[in-house]
Amino acid sequence: MQKRNLSFTQLFNLSFGFFGVQIAYALQSANISRIFATLGADPHTLSFFWILPPLMGMIVQPLVGKYSDKTWTRLGRRKPYLLVGALIAVAVMVLLPNAGNFTFAQSAFLGLNAAMWFGLFSLMFLDTSINIAMQPFKMMVGDMVNEEQKGTAYAIQSALCNAGSVVGYLFPIFFTWIGIANTAPEGVIPDSVKWSFYAGAAILILCSLYTFATVKELNPEEYAEFHGLNKKNDQSPITKNEVNRALAAENNQSEEKGFIALLREAPSAFWTVGLVQFFCWAAFMYMWTYSNGAIAINCFGWDGVNAADAAFQNAGGWVGVVFCVQAVGSLLWAAFLPKLEHWTGNKGAYAISLVVGALGFISVWFVTNQYILWISYLLIGAAWAAMLALPFTIVTNAIKGGNMGYYLGLFNCTICVPQIVAALCGGLLLKYICAHVQAGMLVVAGVLLLLGAAAVFTIKEKE
Repeated sequence: MQKRNLSFTQLFNLSFGFFGVQIAYALQSANISRIFATLGADPHTLSFFWILPPLMGMIVQPLVGKYSDKTWTRLGRRKPYLLVGALIAVAVMVLLPNAGNFTFAQSAFLGLNAAMWFGLFSLMFLDTSINIAMQPFKMMVGDMVNEEQKGTAYAIQSALCNAGSVVGYLFPIFFTWIGIANTAPEGVIPDSVKWSFYAGAAILILCSLYTFATVKELNPEEYAEFHGLNKKNDQSPITKNEVNRALAAENNQSEEKGFIALLREAPSAFWTVGLVQFFCWAAFMYMWTYSNGAIAINCFGWDGVNAADAAFQNAGGWVGVVFCVQAVGSLLWAAFLPKLEHWTGNKGAYAISLVVGALGFISVWFVTNQYILWISYLLIGAAWAAMLALPFTIVTNAIKGGNMGYYLGLFNCTICVPQIVAALCGGLLLKYICAHVQAGMLVVAGVLLLLGAAAVFTIKEKE
């Protein structure tokens, strides 16, 4: 039996919580460099603070995928993970921006003061919880949406993702505009950033509760029926354990072999798309890490030293604006992407999008006007649109349904590993390749996207 068609409202409800999760993710990606620089981090070590988020994602998402594949409760299969992740994220979002307000001993360990250590562990828990809350939305689409509607479902998810990004990116400058302080004493996070995290936490929990309340996941019998698993001869209801065994049998018992066997049996699209992902996510890691410093120096006259300086903090607010522009550019390009796919095919559209994004990154080197930066980040949005739309479409079409959650969790490693590698190399590249000029790291990002565009042509799509 084919999975039934869902109404637009059902498809929307399925992903609405993603809007709140993405606000949290946008606040993290736009403000983490600003927060740690304010707490005293040196630009050459700034990228190290970005290692924990992808590292935790690489560990957490496969585990969420693996165990939620086998979780059947009255509350749902994926929804319990969604709710737990959202609750933890809310608590951490309240604590993280207050790292500079707590009274700590002034001694340093491994070159980091106590406030930075507190911020680092808070960031670890924040990204862990965001990953726990985010992954169920992708998995529920795989569980509940038929192939005909899957493109629509992911398009809705992409739109909510971009809308959440816009809101999260604009929060700091919005709170500054209504009169909340955008500067603070040295080592203290400005109130505009704090209130942004508080507002994001409130929206996150409300959106997650909405999806939790409005979505009814498939029970074991429905899941078995809609996924074409073997029925029992006596026609009695199939149990959750029988569903798990049938899912394992459908995939040649790959569930019992563990993730090594799953990786060995992964379709070629899993690996070739992963190669493209490597270049793309390394590029965006450098955008998140170095945009604040590059824009502060190029457009706001920052001296590159004092992060409590108004020029640096004002640039921090503007980073949210240009990241918002990038999200808008992504929405516009996403609307154009189907036509481009029709003209050039998926791979052609993928490659062209990455080249356009590369031009945006490289152009930042030459821009000294904060408003002209909008053009650069609009172009960067083209690459982001393709990164959101095409990889999961190509990979999920090539994967059997039984271990969909586990495979999607493992595929998340193609997002996390490049960010870890980029974070480890960031300080060295800044020192030896970019001569300590942070805008140079965005040129490096552009080169990485060009390499990603070339790697697109190694992908072999499933018909």
